[in-house]
Amino acid sequence: MLRERLTSAAFEVGWVLVCRVPESCARAAFMLGADIAWRRQGRGVQVLEGNLRRVIGTGADNGKLRRLSRKVMRSYARYYLEVFRLHVIPRERLLGSGLHLEGAENLQRSLEYLKNGRGVIYALPHMGNVEQAGVWVIANGAGSLTTVAERLALEPVYERWLKFRQRLGFEVVPTTGGPRPFGVLAQRLRAGNLVCMLADRDLSDTGVEVDFFGEKALMAAGSAVLAVRTGAALMPASCWFVGDTGWGICVHDEIPVPEQGNPREKVAVMMQQLAAAFEQAIKEHPEDWHMLQRVFVADLDRERLKSTRNGTAVADPDAKADP
Repeated sequence: MLRERLTSAAFEVGWVLVCRVPESCARAAFMLGADIAWRRQGRGVQVLEGNLRRVIGTGADNGKLRRLSRKVMRSYARYYLEVFRLHVIPRERLLGSGLHLEGAENLQRSLEYLKNGRGVIYALPHMGNVEQAGVWVIANGAGSLTTVAERLALEPVYERWLKFRQRLGFEVVPTTGGPRPFGVLAQRLRAGNLVCMLADRDLSDTGVEVDFFGEKALMAAGSAVLAVRTGAALMPASCWFVGDTGWGICVHDEIPVPEQGNPREKVAVMMQQLAAAFEQAIKEHPEDWHMLQRVFVADLDRERLKSTRNGTAVADPDAKADP
């Protein structure tokens, strides 16, 4: 209980205080916190380094791994810093001057789909600042977006995140305690709207195994299932940081629904293509992959794997989607 109260208090300080002090001071404090967490090598950092070991190769020396994991922790701290300060960051920096855009033709194609009434799914890995990317996409023609959020155990923290994202113009569907996420997302897509989903780890025990950095990993199947069921365009997207204030976004090539196979087989093919796009993005910007949870099958609990392999992600249209 004490730990929960301290966590809630820490987030409250973040939302209220961080935007009121000079950015340089806040940045220094967040980087110090990241370095302390990195040196302590708690469970999250250990899991992170296990994931990064796959990215850089098992033959890489421990020094390289440790240097990379420190960069990731600092990138993760920057994500929270910029989230807490998002409403005071100058609009020109937020929406254009610091932006490095890749895949502009794919972005334009997705906006044309939306304009013509076809739904679009942006499936993203946990990289960079996805909230900032969402604000940018809305301002540049998407109009609105719908996403899914995990309902956190700490209700005050969850409510803070919910209100924050709603103020950004996002419609947020909770994984539990509300309408079935799959049904809401399907409705939005059939209406020709944009849905954004983080998809590089599975929270629902209904994920799909994919080849990822030479190993099997478990990823959320919701984005591919929705594309198969609704005809929406599935487009991988990735974000990263550039320098101290810049950021990048890439919209990758659309992943088409295969013409052959049953729904489960189609989803499996599409998820493998999605994993390949994520792998490319992470290889290019490994320091911005904020994955402090287990995603590789070799690291997962056997009972959870058994549940997943007996799951119904494709057959059940109401299967939960990853936030």
